[in-house]
Amino acid sequence: MTATTFDSLSPLDGRVVGTFPVQGADEVAATVDRARRAAEEWRALGFSGRRRALDAWRRDIVAHLDELIALVRAETGKPAGDARLEIMLALDHLAWAASHARRVLRRRSVFPGLLMLNQSATLGYLPYGVVGVIGPWNYPVFTPMGSLAYALAAGNAVVFKPSEYTPAVGVWLREAFVRAGGPADAFAVVTGLGPTGAALCRAGVDKVAFTGSTATGKAVMAACAESLTPVVIEAGGKDALLVDEDADLDAAAEAAVWGAYSNAGQTCIGIERVYVHTAVAGRFVDRVAELTADLRAGVDDAARLGPLTMARQADVVRAHVADAVAAGGHLRVGGLPPEGAVIPPILLTDVDERSTAVREETFGPTLVVNRVASMDEAIRRANAVRYGLSGSVFSRRRGKELAMRLRGGMVAINAVIAFAAVPALPFGGVGDSGFGRIHGADGLREFATAKAITRQRFRLLTLTTMRRRPGVDRIVDRIIRALYG
Repeated sequence: MTATTFDSLSPLDGRVVGTFPVQGADEVAATVDRARRAAEEWRALGFSGRRRALDAWRRDIVAHLDELIALVRAETGKPAGDARLEIMLALDHLAWAASHARRVLRRRSVFPGLLMLNQSATLGYLPYGVVGVIGPWNYPVFTPMGSLAYALAAGNAVVFKPSEYTPAVGVWLREAFVRAGGPADAFAVVTGLGPTGAALCRAGVDKVAFTGSTATGKAVMAACAESLTPVVIEAGGKDALLVDEDADLDAAAEAAVWGAYSNAGQTCIGIERVYVHTAVAGRFVDRVAELTADLRAGVDDAARLGPLTMARQADVVRAHVADAVAAGGHLRVGGLPPEGAVIPPILLTDVDERSTAVREETFGPTLVVNRVASMDEAIRRANAVRYGLSGSVFSRRRGKELAMRLRGGMVAINAVIAFAAVPALPFGGVGDSGFGRIHGADGLREFATAKAITRQRFRLLTLTTMRRRPGVDRIVDRIIRALYG
């Protein structure tokens, strides 16, 4: 048994939310072994049995909704309304994964092609076995649910390592699963710091799903590479919102403010940059400034922005703002961030594209608005960073065209972050934002392996024999020329 523990401290008031064990490599490996045995039972339930279990889990979460909201607020510091919204989206994804797994993953017939008409061909998807999930702290219910729900629905057991900043939420989710009748070891939780996550990567799991920073994602990949364990990586972003000259400016301003400052800016798909057409830039910036000035950050229940969950992230925010100002950027709303984790929203304009506030993920309540002469320039600037997660476009006439040119896995037109609330759509990025997909049919297949089977129905022209005669080769020659010449 481990003798080492750590406390989860609330960013609201510093109180101890809970004390949890720091589980070492041996304990993690033992948890994975138990999950592997439970995986057989979980897989044997079939799609219908797993759907009943996951539906029961969903109902239990709803029955204890207020308790979970309070816990999310205590561990992250986010307003209760934001916690409620996060949980609602997670429940929607849980429902979708449970109800669509059979359709997406069941074995089905495929056409064998003209050359193989004597064969029946089928394709189906089998669970990996045990999936390790390493979750983040900024959305401790919604984000890991994109892996947990889909991996479980696909027939895998899961071992979940929640962030050390939100372990109580991770443990609560597992307790709700068991309380609802789910097999205890089919959804296991291990707690600890970075080494616990590294131990999970090396504990014999069949796949790892990671959400977090790009740097940590690379470390996860390196650990998994030792055993060729496949990974799906959902890393950071530096998402941009494009505002064309024909955009609905009020709607675009509302979207920019929500995308930038909700969850105190701690959102991988949040809006950190805006490129607005110079023809409408003045009116747009005025409206964004007005909306930003109305927001208040604090730890009380009435504050629209809570404190930063991870206090040291405030240093990054302060450094990025200082760099932007030093490079000639203007502080339109707010000032240099104060000491502490409570940071009022900051609106920056005319920031040098080479500054860290434009090129690196800030993950705090800041927004950079730069004007552009055309949407072609906006696309070039938006795509010039190493990230490629998501983005938004506001335009009445050119929305789809611009969205197709914007680098990233997801784009919302005349809205922000809408794609995350559509369970049927895949979620993931390119470049330093990671690879692989969660959510939707692609998310279900991410946690299953394709298995192809052929069966000879009758003998036809036998080509796979060492006794093939020259006459057969002449027939093959005629087939090639007839079909493909």
